[in-house]
Amino acid sequence: MVASKKTKKVTARGKKKLKAVPVPVNRRREWRFELPLPAEIEGQMPQGQQFREKTVLENISSTGAYFTLDSNLVVGSKVNLSIELPPQLTEGKKIKLCLDGVTVRLEKKGEKSRKKGVAVRFKKDFRFQVEE
Repeated sequence: MVASKKTKKVTARGKKKLKAVPVPVNRRREWRFELPLPAEIEGQMPQGQQFREKTVLENISSTGAYFTLDSNLVVGSKVNLSIELPPQLTEGKKIKLCLDGVTVRLEKKGEKSRKKGVAVRFKKDFRFQVEE
């Protein structure tokens, strides 16, 4: 979304003319952090087939995440995310954050690429999985 900001421009006759300049507007409710976290996404495609795919999150917030997938999901697909937390935050332990979510937006990532950008909104429940 882009808002307009008015700026003054002086014409050759000395009269002031207003010109609209686009200014980006962020309407997100939560801060998004650009953290490249490895994750595994699993769920069901519209045709009924189960899928499991590894990816890297492009960004994450307290309410959702954005990443790319090869799988053909549709908006409204239920997915399970398993996000690997960095060892610097977990005292060296292998800990995964496991969340359920639903796809809210899909974006084609290019003419030749099969990958789609996927925006997911998290459900409220989450759990930590500690690996030995």
